[in-house]
Amino acid sequence: MPALEVRRWTAAEVRQLTADNPLLTPRYELVHGELLVTPSPGAPHQRAVAALYRWLSAYLMPSKRLRHDGFPVYELLLAIEVVSPSSGRHDRVRKRPKYQAHTQEYWIVDPDARLFERWRPGDDRPEICIGAFTWHAPDDVPAFTLDVEQFFADVFRAEMA
Repeated sequence: MPALEVRRWTAAEVRQLTADNPLLTPRYELVHGELLVTPSPGAPHQRAVAALYRWLSAYLMPSKRLRHDGFPVYELLLAIEVVSPSSGRHDRVRKRPKYQAHTQEYWIVDPDARLFERWRPGDDRPEICIGAFTWHAPDDVPAFTLDVEQFFADVFRAEMA
C-alpha cells in the first residue's frame, strides 16, 4: 500500500480559506504545517484570554512598548497559550517544544487548575507559578509581574457574582 502523503499548509493558504466569507471563520491553527480546526473554547478559557488582555494592556500601554512592525515576528520574547480541556495535551505536547525553542519564555495558562506553567529554552519541566511571578523584558523595559491568585480572581469574578 502506498504511503499517504501529508499535506503541509502555509499561513497564506489558511488565510485564503476564509477570505471569501469572513463570517465563516472556524478556529484554524497551523502547527508545523498541519492544519487543525479546534473547537470553540469554553467560558473559563475566554475569560482567561480577556483577563490576560487586560493585564498585558495595563503593562504595555503606559509607554507604548508595542512594536508595529507587522508579521513575521523574528524575536518572539513571550508566547502565552490558554489551554482548554480539549486542547491541553495538544498545547503541551505538540506546540510547547516549538515555542520553547524559539521564545525566551512560553506560558501555559490553565484556568481549570488555576496555575501558570512557565517554560524557558532547555527546561525539561515547567516552573509552576501559583503565586506572583515576574517576566523580565530585555533592555530597559520594566519587568511585568503577574499575581496568579489575583489574576484568577479576575477571571472567575463573573462566576461569583
